[in-house]
Amino acid sequence: MPEVLSQGEIDALLAAISSGEMDAEELKKEDTEKKVKVYDFKRALRFSKDQIRSLTRIYENYSRILTTYFSAQLRTFVQISVASVDQLPYEEFIRSIPKMTILNVFTASPLEGRMVMEVHPNIAYAMLERMLGGQGTSPTKSSTLTEIETIVMERIFLKALEGFQDAWKSVIELDPELDVLETNPQFMQIVSPNETVAVISLSTKVGDVTGMINFCLPHVVLEPIMPKLSAHYWMNAQKKVRAPKEQEVLEKRLKQAKLPLIAELGHSTIHIQEFLQLSAGDVIRLNEAVDDPLVVRVGNQAKFHAQPGVLKGKMAIQITEVIREEEEDDK
Repeated sequence: MPEVLSQGEIDALLAAISSGEMDAEELKKEDTEKKVKVYDFKRALRFSKDQIRSLTRIYENYSRILTTYFSAQLRTFVQISVASVDQLPYEEFIRSIPKMTILNVFTASPLEGRMVMEVHPNIAYAMLERMLGGQGTSPTKSSTLTEIETIVMERIFLKALEGFQDAWKSVIELDPELDVLETNPQFMQIVSPNETVAVISLSTKVGDVTGMINFCLPHVVLEPIMPKLSAHYWMNAQKKVRAPKEQEVLEKRLKQAKLPLIAELGHSTIHIQEFLQLSAGDVIRLNEAVDDPLVVRVGNQAKFHAQPGVLKGKMAIQITEVIREEEEDDK
């Protein structure tokens, strides 16, 4: 829709043309000239703004899950939030991360292909130090991991991937599995260099150490579920109504659920000494009169008043009144 000028802007424009400050012919030329937008084929935009927003919502939820998980595991203050969600060529992502970092390459069936969770060395080594009983300070060195350190790292981030499954369950049921833990980006070639990837950067703080956790999701991996990342799908999913047949089955099962029903004849209070001396044939006097109604409890809640009787030779009760909630609260 073309921009609509206010009356004041129109008057100012006419005054500028009348005074010669602006040339009407030049304005016409500007309107007739074609507006060209530069498009970089190496940096193809494969994710729509709508899909980027959906990824942001998913990872905002995931960041909360990771905050809870790492706080419990590391027993220290952890804060994680979404910093940015971008799309760029895979080659550019590789160049943007440190030469020595922690790369968790994983799969998530039924999606085909591999994805990456890159953890900045500052954060990764702080987590490692906390797990090994240290204070979790910034690393003084960034060397190759030992076998023990690698095993500890794998266990830390393997559990973190379980939250990945929970964050995506509103879109698709995934089964994430850690494939390999790598430290050199040059040895990690999961897609072609020009393939577009979505990079979700999570700002992470562990104690006093700050850094980034980046998720690299290739477009070719997410392509089967791209339609589910649109707002239209999310709105339809929220409006989804249970099928009538499912509703009937649920109601039928609910009606068949068993509840404990207790009819109380009355109450009495006796001393412990009296209780210890009770024997067969003793009579305990109740506080209620013979003509007082019985209280019928469903579970622990008093729901009915009833009177005792006999039906076909068996003890029975007849419901005489429904106890309202406000009546129960007054007692």
